Amino acid sequence: MSHEPLDSTALAQLVDHTLLKPEATRADVEALIAEGVALGVYSVCISPSFLPVDARGLKVATVCGFPSGKHHSSVKAAEAAQSVADGADEVDMVIDVGAAKEGRFEAVQADIAAVRAAVPAPKVLKVIIESAALSDHEIVEVCRAAEAAGADFVKTSTGFHPTGGASVHAVRIMADTVGGRLGIKASGGVRTAGDALEMVEAGATRLGLSGTAAVLAGLEADAGY
Repeated sequence: MSHEPLDSTALAQLVDHTLLKPEATRADVEALIAEGVALGVYSVCISPSFLPVDARGLKVATVCGFPSGKHHSSVKAAEAAQSVADGADEVDMVIDVGAAKEGRFEAVQADIAAVRAAVPAPKVLKVIIESAALSDHEIVEVCRAAEAAGADFVKTSTGFHPTGGASVHAVRIMADTVGGRLGIKASGGVRTAGDALEMVEAGATRLGLSGTAAVLAGLEADAGY
């Protein structure tokens, strides 16, 4: 999609610098923020129990219904509302993947809409669809449900699912379905500069990375800096 190759500075501005491990500590989060500032990323993405946090000028993203998505909509909405009250700029919610597998896309839409109501604009709502666990048809229908529910982004993966993370194939389907109207976030297993550039080329407008420094260093090395 990009006509000129992204340099590391431009790519960093697409990155949600992410730390969602259950064993993460406050010191880890402080280190994440310091590294994110040094790398020039767009945001840090952290677990909701770490909020509120001083992100030193970076946007603050968090997760909701994470990582299974098997929470009541009212609980997801309450969690999202708490995160917004605690200063989150963006909320990445997990759908009920099983509802999608059952073809209950109206239920998926209602679940997303409940969280959207708790995350009013200009706060950003991203919808994690767990694309590796879905068929192509299910990816399309879930993306349509997210758009109908008023989401701002669809996102490939939690990074915690055994079926895997982002794929170029899934990102292309997502971009074909909602690209240009919603953002597309690729996350889960994006570990090299090559991975990142492939995702952007396929239509990703945001990247969820935990190994951000290595990805950006790889881009600089490829560019011959």
